[in-house]
Amino acid sequence: MGGYLEARRIHNLCRAHGIATWCGGMLETGLGRAANVALAALPGFTLPGDTSGSRRCFATDVTAPFALDGGHLAVPTGPGLGVEPLTDVLEKR
Repeated sequence: MGGYLEARRIHNLCRAHGIATWCGGMLETGLGRAANVALAALPGFTLPGDTSGSRRCFATDVTAPFALDGGHLAVPTGPGLGVEPLTDVLEKR
């Protein structure tokens, strides 16, 4: 779509016209996954997405792992992306 700001603009446009939207991801680390989960939590994203727990793709992620709870991922609530990178993991890469 051209990034998160453009995706949000499209979300807003679709929502204003009653068009359902979908958000998914691929193999993001916890940093990208945090941004995708926040985007998918916007009220216009009503179609099931494909953002999953991080252990499905990574034995060790660069953030605390995202885990499904009842088929949902919690939206991070910290500042910025809502998650902190694990510096010890980053230093090893």
